[in-house]
Formats: sequence, structure tokens, C-alpha cells
Amino acid sequence: MNAHDERGTTMTGVEPSRLDDQQLMKELETIHRTRHDTLLYASNDALRAHNERMAQLEGEYLRRNPRRPVAAGRTREGARERGAADTTTPTTPGT
Repeated sequence: MNAHDERGTTMTGVEPSRLDDQQLMKELETIHRTRHDTLLYASNDALRAHNERMAQLEGEYLRRNPRRPVAAGRTREGARERGAADTTTPTTPGT
């Protein structure tokens, strides 16, 4: 590693564990909103930092909410049921 390589040494933003619930949600909303543009247009270093920050924030959210509600349709089983219903449901023209 050369003198200019500082990967892994820079933290952007407040440590997620120090954010209150409202601040954490705001940070999560912001990072998810900027994700697509970061993926498409940011430098590799910016994308790496974004990935790290997103993982930190999401990890903190999951730590605080281990029993969060999970929608049945967002599970593998729910997706399979949805797929089976799509193939067996007849469609009527004009409806």
C-alpha cells in the first residue's frame, strides 16, 4: 500500500450507532435515494465509500430492529406463490 492509498481509513458521516432512530432513517433514505446515480456516475472510490456507508447504516437498522415486519410477498416463498398465481390466473380480454 502506498502513502496515498487510504482505503479503509476514512469514515464519512456520524457513526451509525450514535444516530437516534429518526436520524438513522433519514440517513438511510438519503443513501438509498442517491444509490442509482452513485452506481452509474461516481468514481470507484466514491462507490466503495457509498457501499461501506450503506452497509453500516443498514447493519445498524437491522441491529435495532431484529423483529421488523416482513411482508409475505417479499420472501422467496411469497414470490413463488405470486409466480404460480400469475401462471394459473386466466386473463379475460378487455378487463
